[in-house]
Amino acid sequence: MVQADPGRGKAAGSDDLIDLRHLARIFRRRLPVLIAVAFAVFALVIIVTMQMTPQYTATASVIIDQRRSQIIDMEAVLSGVGSDAAAIDTEVQLIQSRSLTQSVVRSLDLVSDPEFNSALREPSGLGGVIAGVRGFVTALLPSQIVPAGDGSDEDPALERVTDTVIGRLTARRSGLTYVIGISFASEDPAKAARIANAFADLYLLSQLEARFDATERANTWLNQRLEVLREEVRTAEQAVEMYRAEQGLLDAGGSNLTEQQIADLNAQLAIQRAELSAAESSLRSVQTQLQRGASLDTIGEVLRSQTIRALRAQQTETSRRRSDLSSRYGPRHPEFLAVEREVADLEEQIDREIQRIIAGLETEVNVARQRVASLQNTLSGFRTELITNNRALVRLRELEREAQASRTLFESFLNRFRQTSEQDELATADARIVARAAIPLEASSPNWLLNLALGLVLGGMMGVGAVFLLETFDNGVRTEADVERELGTGHIASVPMLARGRFGQGKLPAGSQPFDYIRENPLSGIAEAFRVIRSAILLSNIDEVHKVVAITSALPGEGKTTTTYSLGRISAMAGSTTIILDCDLRRRLLTKAAVPGASRGLLEVLAGECSLEDVLTEDAERGLHILPVVESQYTPRDVFSSDAFRSLLASLRKRYDLVLIDTAPVLAVTDTRVIAARADAVIMNVKWKTTPREAARSALDILGDVRANVLGVTLAQVDMDAQARYGYEGSSYYYKNYRSYYSG
Repeated sequence: MVQADPGRGKAAGSDDLIDLRHLARIFRRRLPVLIAVAFAVFALVIIVTMQMTPQYTATASVIIDQRRSQIIDMEAVLSGVGSDAAAIDTEVQLIQSRSLTQSVVRSLDLVSDPEFNSALREPSGLGGVIAGVRGFVTALLPSQIVPAGDGSDEDPALERVTDTVIGRLTARRSGLTYVIGISFASEDPAKAARIANAFADLYLLSQLEARFDATERANTWLNQRLEVLREEVRTAEQAVEMYRAEQGLLDAGGSNLTEQQIADLNAQLAIQRAELSAAESSLRSVQTQLQRGASLDTIGEVLRSQTIRALRAQQTETSRRRSDLSSRYGPRHPEFLAVEREVADLEEQIDREIQRIIAGLETEVNVARQRVASLQNTLSGFRTELITNNRALVRLRELEREAQASRTLFESFLNRFRQTSEQDELATADARIVARAAIPLEASSPNWLLNLALGLVLGGMMGVGAVFLLETFDNGVRTEADVERELGTGHIASVPMLARGRFGQGKLPAGSQPFDYIRENPLSGIAEAFRVIRSAILLSNIDEVHKVVAITSALPGEGKTTTTYSLGRISAMAGSTTIILDCDLRRRLLTKAAVPGASRGLLEVLAGECSLEDVLTEDAERGLHILPVVESQYTPRDVFSSDAFRSLLASLRKRYDLVLIDTAPVLAVTDTRVIAARADAVIMNVKWKTTPREAARSALDILGDVRANVLGVTLAQVDMDAQARYGYEGSSYYYKNYRSYYSG
């Protein structure tokens, strides 16, 4: 499974899983960087911690009192602090507010304290330099430019000290309780306790002031409002009474006078109607009995008459006397006659009384009927008046409602005014101090253990970040797999780097070159690498051996000349007749290394000024010839596209077993493209970890455009031990296992 490499330009695979072995290899090869960065950061944290001034933290505790005493049961103008978490957190923010902090600063005159006012301190050493730089930068900021005439009411010193004090202040709720801890840090323990207590005291004072201010504002507003409402009530009540008087809507025991009179008349009318009905009933009864021919003596009214009863009693007594005189004296006796006359007189009186009773019933009925009619007429008049009054009552009730509403509102405001007036003397804070801040005995900062732990963590994080940053921007080609994956071509060999004092690798003497080293150490690792390149050339095409091979690179300084010269010597050492052509007309590095004193060379041969044998130089290694190129003021155009160069290559193919051409970089010179097209094969030289992948890829694309036969890529100047840490892909990972086979 191929994983993505953080330091590569492309993803190494489509799998998103993390390759732990690959990460381990990254940290392994970047371990020095990781350790260096982590140590530097850790040392910086230690230095900063040592430079920090010890700070002492004092803490005062206040509690939001949820058990406030209620002396009088009334609603407060300013409600108390709620019991929910949001309300407690709000109080915490109020303690840390800028206004409360400025009150503490003013009360304790902290502006005059050098600990909080940096302008009063004399910076020295590094602090002076930092202060100077900071002042210079601050002076350049646009915010420091104050327009003319723009005066500010804020004291800059007060603002700076306030910011400093806020930075030293910490207010925090203790768990889920109502207790708030107010902590302050200072260089002086006593000062820390004094400022923490000042915050607690002024916080309680600010609560009381808020209540007093709210009550005062409420009283002022209520008093003004009461004056308006009082006048409105007076006006409304006067309007009611004036309208009542205008309309004659007089009260009688809580009701309208007309209504009371109608009620009284209705009661009287009912009584009179009952009396009329009774009288008419009695009269009708008498008249009915008279019509039937009944005796008048049987009429109830007659029977109930006391006068009739008295006359009947007299009549009975007279009848008894008449009977007695009749039996005693006879009907002619004067006394008997006198009694007779008396009886007749009583009869007449009784008849008159009966007639009077009947006439009285008739009179009583007429009187009752007249009374009922009179009451009905009077009642009808009052009803008409009541209808008129009821119409007026609609407006009256409207006026009364308005007056009542004004009166109710006035009474409500009056009661509230009395309550708020009493609250001035009963206002208490919603919090109280639980514990005042004590003078701390030990410094709270710097916390060495915490800073060291943070230094280790931060150092590790910065080291890891540096490792991944280096991997991200490491755009070089490092392994065989990189060649195949990033450049899309085959890897031929990795040529070890020769450096003095490198353990496990060849030691290059002072003034010596790698192509000299391989003659002296033919069994070394670098010599074996060039043998691998020679084998790749010989075995690349079994049917037709490639004789003309161009060695090129994308950019200058990638070791292509060293590779060409070393490969030529290895070929000669193997018994193959070999020739090297220096075709880098500008830098001529091969000529300078092999034939520094040459006066004629390739260009003179192509121009026909001399023969090939006149300019060929035999190398120290038998069987190797060098065709140099000398500096010329004039170079023919398209010298490598000429028939002379084509003829030269054809002649060399017949004469030598291997023709090596040292060319200029592909991206720099167009001559290389022509040479690559004429060569049998091309080998691309890439410097390990140095050549950008894009440059190498562009060079290969150019060679592909000219249809050059690119055998593959050789990695030059490879640190074999370091390359082994890049992965398990390729033989370089196992270099430590077979390194003992090499003599140097």
